[in-house]
Amino acid sequence: MSPHQSPRPSSRVPARLLLTAAASVALAAALPGGAHADTGPTRMPPSPFGVLDGVAPDQLTVSVTDSGTGNDGTVELDCAPVGGSHPDPGAACARLDEIEADGRDPFAPVPKGSFCTMQYGGDATAHITGTWHGRPVDATYRLSDGCEISRWRQLVPVLPATAP
Repeated sequence: MSPHQSPRPSSRVPARLLLTAAASVALAAALPGGAHADTGPTRMPPSPFGVLDGVAPDQLTVSVTDSGTGNDGTVELDCAPVGGSHPDPGAACARLDEIEADGRDPFAPVPKGSFCTMQYGGDATAHITGTWHGRPVDATYRLSDGCEISRWRQLVPVLPATAP
């Protein structure tokens, strides 16, 4: 190595530390003499390391009423690691992952302006709250029209199957 070359960073130094150091140097160079770099909290995407980096674990509360199947009540669903009081947490977490792997938000409402069949699927209502992949969840499901029925059915087994 010549005296004009910088030593290569050790492969043992985490990339996150290198990025932080590089960002600090760039920010300091861009600020006027009397300014400081404290601009408030930094918004970062969720880390794959979950709880270790302060990201909330995947924990959902699923409340169902009037399903007509005997599955009414409130259950807890934990994913990564799988657990909770949900009757089939493994299948429920796998279904949520499958929907998201297709590029869809499993908790998204029916898009405004959608054309939905005028059919009634029953009195069942479900409410899901909690955290999923670092994002807050607060979603309500009903069987009030064809779009809502489809939305409910796509989430089975997170939500119980309802009578046809």
